[in-house]
Amino acid sequence: MADSGDTFFQRTNSSRSKLASTPRVDPSARPPLYKEYPQQPRLALPPPQAETLTLDQCLHKRKSVRRYAVKPLTTSQLSYLLWAVAGIQRSMGDFHFRPAPSAGALYPIETYVIVNNVEGIPKGLYHYAIRSHALEELKTGDMSKEIVNAAQGQKMHADAPVIFIWTAIVQRSAFRYHDRAHRYIYLDAGHIAQNLALAAVGLGLGSCQVGAYFDDEVNRLIDVNGTDESVIYMSVVGWEAAV
Repeated sequence: MADSGDTFFQRTNSSRSKLASTPRVDPSARPPLYKEYPQQPRLALPPPQAETLTLDQCLHKRKSVRRYAVKPLTTSQLSYLLWAVAGIQRSMGDFHFRPAPSAGALYPIETYVIVNNVEGIPKGLYHYAIRSHALEELKTGDMSKEIVNAAQGQKMHADAPVIFIWTAIVQRSAFRYHDRAHRYIYLDAGHIAQNLALAAVGLGLGSCQVGAYFDDEVNRLIDVNGTDESVIYMSVVGWEAAV
């Protein structure tokens, strides 16, 4: 009997017969491109500008870092990292493109951050408001214990200054790509995580990409229902601790 992983690949593979029978795209089924929390306090971020290493240097230096020094990030560093992940890179009319590629330019991934140690930003949970390049404050306070527990006990989530949590709003892709959308969502998340990893190295920081977590616990922490929107990937970022 095929397991759920095998079934996923079988049901979402592409063929000429499936393509011919794919339903027409219904534009009315498309959800909003941007998620925002208009009732929440908003923290403006500085412009995403930074002097970084060359791409070649970043590729040679990138590695997974799991031990972090007790040293804060600056708001400028966080600003640049958020822009590299999901910020507005260029515009064409009213449409805004981002630094990481996305299937059909549908951008199903949302970015949340848990701040443990960033200059000028209180500890807590925030959502990245893309259009205004700002952080929307969702919860304040030390969340290190909760995120360590949700990340299956990985202590680096308490030590790192920032944890990036990426969710997928499935319908943003599914209204067009149906079952195939799930494959594209995973690809989109990978592109974004690599952008973060390289941008972190460029700033002299380290990162570690994380797939080991309890989905329901992370979803509860960020207050999403796990169906329409669910956690899909995480990363920690900070200064590598001296050996």
